[in-house]
This record gives sequence, C-alpha cells and structure tokens, in this order.
Amino acid sequence: MKESKIFFATDIHGSDRCFRKFLNAAKFYGVEAIVLGGDITGKMIVPVVEEGAGRYYAQLFGRKRVVNADGLAGLNKFIADAGFYPHPMTVEEIDVLKQDPAGVSDLFRKLISATMTQWIELAEERLAGSRIQCLIAPGNDDPPFIDDVLGSSSSVVNPDSRVVELPGGFQMISVGYSNRTPWDSPRELDEDDLAALIDAEAAKLADPARAVFNLHVPPKDTPIDQAVALDKEFRPVMKGGSPYITGVGSSAVRDAIARYQPMLSLHGHIHESRGEARIGRTLALNPGSEYSEGVLRGVIVTLSEKKGVRGYQLVAG
Repeated sequence: MKESKIFFATDIHGSDRCFRKFLNAAKFYGVEAIVLGGDITGKMIVPVVEEGAGRYYAQLFGRKRVVNADGLAGLNKFIADAGFYPHPMTVEEIDVLKQDPAGVSDLFRKLISATMTQWIELAEERLAGSRIQCLIAPGNDDPPFIDDVLGSSSSVVNPDSRVVELPGGFQMISVGYSNRTPWDSPRELDEDDLAALIDAEAAKLADPARAVFNLHVPPKDTPIDQAVALDKEFRPVMKGGSPYITGVGSSAVRDAIARYQPMLSLHGHIHESRGEARIGRTLALNPGSEYSEGVLRGVIVTLSEKKGVRGYQLVAG
C-alpha cells in the first residue's frame, strides 16, 4: 500500500523561529510535503532605540529590554522570533511616525516584504535538491501584497486559489479568507461570499471526496473553533463570572465540508482550539498556534492510496 506524509502548520504570525522550524520539519518528521496554512506575517513593528553609551532598548511584552552592543543581535532575534519586526529608530523618528499613519504603513510593508523575501530564499536554500513540496498560503491577517512575494519563487508554491497535487496524487484547494472578525483583517468576507469562493475552488476538483480542503478558518460550532467571545470594545464577554466560550468559525466552511465531504480539511485561525472535528466522513484538523513562545504546533497526516487519510499525529516543538 503506497503511503505519503504531509506536515501542516499555521498561524506563525511572523515568528522567524517558527518558520525555521517549519522548514526543518520536512527532514525531522520524514514527510514529503510541508504546508503553511496562513497568517504568516507579523502584526507589529518594534523600535530598537539607541539611548547612548552603547546601550539599546526595546519595549516588548510590557517590559523595557536594555542591552549593550554585544547584545543587540540577540535582542533583534528575540523580537523576530516572537513574531514582530525589529527596526532601528531614534526617539525623534518614533515621534514623527506617531503623526504619520501612512509612513507607518509604508514601513510596515517594507519590513514584511523584506522578511518574506528572506524566508522564501531560505526555503529555496534548505530544500534545494530535495523532492519536498513547500506550500505557503496566506490567511485573513495577511496583506494582499505578500502574494507577489510568494509568487516570486520557482519552488515555493502559494496554493491559494489553485488546485495543487499533494504526494500520492491527492488534490488540494486553499482559501485563505475568513468570515468577519472584530479586527477587520485584510482578507474577510461575508458568509455568502465566502461560500461562493469555496464553491468556485471545489468546482476545480476531479473528486472532492478524495481531496484536501485547506481552509484557513475552521467550521463553526466544532471543537476546533472555540474562543472567548468579545464585545465591541474587544473585551471578553463574561457569563456567570467566567469568560464566555463560543464557536467563532465559519458557517460557510461548515456547510461546504458537509456538502462536499472531502477526506481531510485543514484549518487554523483559532490558536487555542487545537484538535479534530468530524463532519460526516470528513476529518477536520486544527494544529493550533503558540508562535509568540517560539513553539511550532503542527500535525503530521499520513495519506494512503487506498484509504485516503490513514492517520494523523499532533506534534509540537
């Protein structure tokens, strides 16, 4: 019986350490393909300020971290590993940017593009000469301009809006958009529009029942979409003195899985809902995320020519 293995991770949100672990997963776990499922960019610039006398500082996680010149590289690495973008700035430059939202956006775009370009080059270098498939898809938090960076590689593939053949001959479709969120992220749609997008991708498949659906947002009201409900001020909704946990996934995704019954669906988006869900014959998986701690959570899926999904293992490292 011919079998193959894929490794799936998601929601690394700019963590350089997690991306490097993602690339190493191919050899470490002995898989034929590695898939990064979305939300790959970071969320914030962290100024690294020289305060004189060879000392530098950055504000991160509510702390002022101060280092000398010998510790500067380590400080930059700490920031990048946590999923942020370190950038040398003076106090005066920070004050100017505080009054210039367009300038902040331009700098953010520049830092994201530079980091993504470095990651693509690293992937090409690490996987050169191997037959490992490397698939990197955007998610709802990822700005549209990163598609150009992902599309610049001859070996790293952006599977979004196309059919990709995984090892073993299984087809995979990918949709990085989510349903509406409180944060108004770059790739969000109303449920009807998200349903239409998934339908358009599913129509490209030869046999949905033998396919993999890589849909960034998980199906609604399942064990893999549970999160704390937030009010309009982004505060936790409380019931009975405790935070109210509810399903925040997509009804369009759930309906599509129920209708097409792919053998496997892969999801992220909800970091704290690591696990599996069963919708009819479909196995739905969310490996979760702990990117800010530098921990890469993922799942190894074994695909069988005869059985489709033969098994899976949630992993972390």
